[in-house]
Amino acid sequence: MQPRNMSMSGVVDLAAVKAAGEAKAKAEQARAEAARTGGAGTVAPAALVIDVDEAGFEREVLQRSAEVPVVIDFWAEWCQPCKQLGPLLERLAVEYNGRFLLAKVDVDANQMLMQQFGIQGIPAVFAVVAGQALPLFQGAAPEAQIRETLDQLIQVGEERFGLTGIAVDPAAATEDAVPAEVPAGPYDALLEAAASALDANDFGGAVQAYKNVLADDPGNPEAKLGLAQAELLGRVQNVDPQAVRKEAAENPGDVNAQLAAADLDLVGGHVEDAFGRLVEAVRRTAGDDRDAARLRLLELFEVIGPEDPRVTAARTALARVLF
Repeated sequence: MQPRNMSMSGVVDLAAVKAAGEAKAKAEQARAEAARTGGAGTVAPAALVIDVDEAGFEREVLQRSAEVPVVIDFWAEWCQPCKQLGPLLERLAVEYNGRFLLAKVDVDANQMLMQQFGIQGIPAVFAVVAGQALPLFQGAAPEAQIRETLDQLIQVGEERFGLTGIAVDPAAATEDAVPAEVPAGPYDALLEAAASALDANDFGGAVQAYKNVLADDPGNPEAKLGLAQAELLGRVQNVDPQAVRKEAAENPGDVNAQLAAADLDLVGGHVEDAFGRLVEAVRRTAGDDRDAARLRLLELFEVIGPEDPRVTAARTALARVLF
């Protein structure tokens, strides 16, 4: 997942945090109070990833940001890029061993938080450090880029705010917290290989691995979804987003330009924009161009999932322009 292809806003200049002196003083005061009351202590690895809602945001994010940087993952169940990014962030939260806390916010259930952070598309990742909110990136990102961002965040947390993280006790993870081993399915190895290829940005390898599954099991839902995702990510891997959007805006009748722009819309979390663009392309065109727009729209439906209400609405709109 390349940042320039995934509508990433880029890593902000964390050295430009406002009111650093005041925030650091508040952080030190909060840590001192926690130590006095016995509030500070070790946590289990599982406690490094928390679900947060509007009611608990001040307690779980703002207050805890006085002792550890809190990374906020804004996501939704219908967002396919979120399903790629979320597990990666969760794994890194455990791997970084208390250097940051990951708070997951479901935007569908917490619209006010989404508005307060000015989020235009998801996944969107922010950080809160000693009460200061920092935008990190929007859209999915490669693991190397995320690690670089986290390292920079942690460094600033330590140097400018005196945040040293929270202590993690591996022994606190009980046997109950370990999921029971599930027998491997007939395609688990191929699906795992495909997922690994996606993580490594080897979209061609992922496409082939998913196709290998579908050759034997054409209805396999995980492989169908994974194939659609891998093909989408492969298409946007090396494009210039500004050039693509400029071309699409200047040439509304150019189907290839609209297809490329729709891919970027979807990868950036702008699902309805992507669908609307392709429905309009179908309406404007005929013959091979119309088929190309229609087929791409169906492919993007696979990425989002048939149960999503936006897919249902777009199918209805597509039917209107076709018939």
